[in-house]
Amino acid sequence: MIIPTDDAPETTDMIKRLTFASATLAAGIAQADPAALSNDLQQAFDQGKLDGLHAVLVRQNGETLAEIYFDGVDERWGQPLGSQSHGPDTLHDLRSVSKSVTGLLYGIARDKGLVAAPDAGLLAQFPEYADLASTERNRITIGDALSMQMGTEWDENRPYTDPRNSEIAMELADDRYRYVLDRPIVSEPGKTWTYSGGTTALIAAIIAKGTDMPLDAFAKLHLFDPLGIDEFEWIAGEDGIPSAASGLRLSARDLAKIGEMVAAGGTYDGQQIAASDWLKQSATPRAQLDPLRYGYHWWLSPIGDPPNWMAGFGNGGQRMSISPSVGLVIVIYAGRYNDMQAWELPLAVVNDYVAPALGLN
Repeated sequence: MIIPTDDAPETTDMIKRLTFASATLAAGIAQADPAALSNDLQQAFDQGKLDGLHAVLVRQNGETLAEIYFDGVDERWGQPLGSQSHGPDTLHDLRSVSKSVTGLLYGIARDKGLVAAPDAGLLAQFPEYADLASTERNRITIGDALSMQMGTEWDENRPYTDPRNSEIAMELADDRYRYVLDRPIVSEPGKTWTYSGGTTALIAAIIAKGTDMPLDAFAKLHLFDPLGIDEFEWIAGEDGIPSAASGLRLSARDLAKIGEMVAAGGTYDGQQIAASDWLKQSATPRAQLDPLRYGYHWWLSPIGDPPNWMAGFGNGGQRMSISPSVGLVIVIYAGRYNDMQAWELPLAVVNDYVAPALGLN
């Protein structure tokens, strides 16, 4: 198992805290004190306990329980922006939370009959690379890509400033799809989980092929517009292709809309946007990562059947946690990019501040 340093470093302390977060987010909300939560977060930030925090937004069943923003140094997909004043309308990097949105878009395209089912062959979706075919490679399915179990060589453990990092190498390659598809086979497909932005690039390419439109255009028409998301940015690489793995930028409120739609079984404002069956498939554990589980481009809680929560994680402390059973959505933005301990920040926000304020135990 390979876990990226930006999304989920494997430490004993993390395991304990994530298990606690599973229990708290699954519990019923006995009380809510939004004012106290905002005050506690502001006080902790002023005391330097939440360094790098940019935003916290907590919503349950359509109601805002807490919303607070902080000024701080930020980036736009690795490019420094300097000190920024963050607010309700500020676009913010999602980084790898973009992967979960891409997985959601695949389900929307699948529901429209525009892309193949997860059990279809992956390489078969790319006939232009037929020269890469082999007995082993032909066994890789779309589902293996969605669950990051292609069985191919990939290394995102290196810093994202290192060109040897596989995602960065993919972005620098003349042909990103050939680069991903041509990685050496190192294990049986569907058996070994390896964190890979390359899988997301392939899923996005299948969406673009099947829908005959770029990923960002499809997202606008079939996800963002129905949710009333008017402002977004999906940053493209040097080849002009939107970076499905890490390039999406949304405001906290608009990301929360996506979370609320997922929590409601794919509906929003009376409209079915994503198929409930796809959301169930996405939240079905496909890989056991100890302590977390992984579905179709979603991180899943260590406990629960169905999982107590599903989440998107991103470099720097970005999080969207969704607890469908209680209609709870938590969005956290931060600016601790490429910090190996950044995962501690969103967990501290949830465990030490949000959970107590909402009466979760």
